[in-house]
Parts: sequence; C-alpha cells; structure tokens
Amino acid sequence: MRRPFLLVIVGGFLLGALIGAGILILNTDMQNNRVTTSGKALVGGPFELVGKDGKTVSDKDFRGRHMLVFFGFTHCPDICPAELQVMSAALDGLGKDADKVVPIFITLDPERDTPEAVTAYVENFGPNFVGLSGSPEAIAKAAKAYRVTYQKFQDESTGDNYSIDHSALLYLMGPDGEYITHIPYGTPADKMTETLRRYL
Repeated sequence: MRRPFLLVIVGGFLLGALIGAGILILNTDMQNNRVTTSGKALVGGPFELVGKDGKTVSDKDFRGRHMLVFFGFTHCPDICPAELQVMSAALDGLGKDADKVVPIFITLDPERDTPEAVTAYVENFGPNFVGLSGSPEAIAKAAKAYRVTYQKFQDESTGDNYSIDHSALLYLMGPDGEYITHIPYGTPADKMTETLRRYL
C-alpha cells in the first residue's frame, strides 16, 4: 500500500519540478525579450499635421535639428502659456545654439485651434516657434505616439465653453527624430537650458 503512495509523492514532486522549470524558462525568455526591446523608448513617432498657411508638416521636416515638443491648447489659462514662456527663456539661454532646436506646440483642441489660430498663438513666444493643428484623428495619433493623455472637460455652468485636461511633459527629440528625454512641467528655465545643452 505504501509503494503506490510513494509513487504519487515522487510523481507530484517531478511534476512540480517540471512546472517550476517551465516557469523559470518562460521568465528568462520574457526577461531576455525585455532586455532586447528596452534599448529604445517607445515615445514619439511620425506625424503629419497642418502648420502656417495651411501647409502640411511632418516630423521629417525637422530632421537635422532637435525638436522640443509640447502638447496643449490655445485657450489654456495657465499651464500652456507658462510652459511656452519657460521654453522661450530656456532657448534664449542657449544663445546661438538655440538654432539647433525647433520648439513645436501641437494643439489638443483642433475644434477651436485652427492652424491660423495656433500659428498666431505661438508667435507670442518667439519667431522660431512652430504651431501645429490638424484633424482630430491626426491629433489623436500624434498624442498617442508621444504618450500624451488628454480629455475634453465641459462644465455645464459655463455654457459652450470647455477645457482640455492633459499631461504636461516637454519632449526632446533628436535630429534623427528619436526620443532623447522629457522635461517635467515646472522645470525652471535655467535648468531646462542645462538639459538642452547637455544633448546638443
């Protein structure tokens, strides 16, 4: 009677060992996959939007220069104008090296922010700023590529007026269009200048 019971125990032990080995191999494979794919951040990518004078603009138009990309909307009461002002001051701090960077503002509110409206808006922050708009689908695609979250928020007490809740990171892309780093909202202009200079 004890022999079958012993076989059950040994069999159970062997089965557990096989399952454990399988999990270990699977985890190792998953870790290896993570190692081989983690060398490149999945931020940024191709976009095709509309800029000044209704001209179609793509990310390829900026090859050879760094892109400093920020998503927002022109009716934003505080975060967007504050961040664009800091971007402008940071670029001023670079001196002649500022020519190596294209500051780009992409609207998240294409319903109100026409290409003309966005262009007029960014001109308040500097002559080199590029304002981009486009169809809701094109904007959503660009925002998704940059991992930007946003949502229309409408307060019924304000009538037809609405706001856009959105993430507020600034993205530095390389001359090849690849992601380099991001700069958190609230970073002082001098610190932003230091970060930019480090990668130019």
